[in-house]
Amino acid sequence: MSSLWLKKLGGSIFLMLGCTAIDAHECRIVKAKPKPRIAFLREKAGLTQLELSRLVGVTESTIQNWESGRTGTDHIQRIIKFCKALNCKVEDLIECESDIPQEASAKPASLQEIHNLLGTDEDKTEEVEAAEEVIVNE
Repeated sequence: MSSLWLKKLGGSIFLMLGCTAIDAHECRIVKAKPKPRIAFLREKAGLTQLELSRLVGVTESTIQNWESGRTGTDHIQRIIKFCKALNCKVEDLIECESDIPQEASAKPASLQEIHNLLGTDEDKTEEVEAAEEVIVNE
């Protein structure tokens, strides 16, 4: 009679099939893959696969493959191992750079500068009025 049990070796979980204490050489080891929780978390966030794919920068089919387990998420497991080894969070491990250049985050100094940035002339346009309102309200 075959038995079925789990064994943790290192950071991996193995499913042991057909093992007995007497006949251990007949054991078949099947590595159990951790199932990504992408679908659960995506649905919890109220996102479709397409919306998530656009946010992450991959194709919708990549999201589908990750959620179904057809393709691996080994890179995620490596990041988790880094974090455990370094006793840190993902945010600590990966430095994110802003898409906004430092100069662009500064407020325009004058109405003339707003006109120059927008490529408009001194006559007030809707864009200039909106920009003025933002600057005044901040």
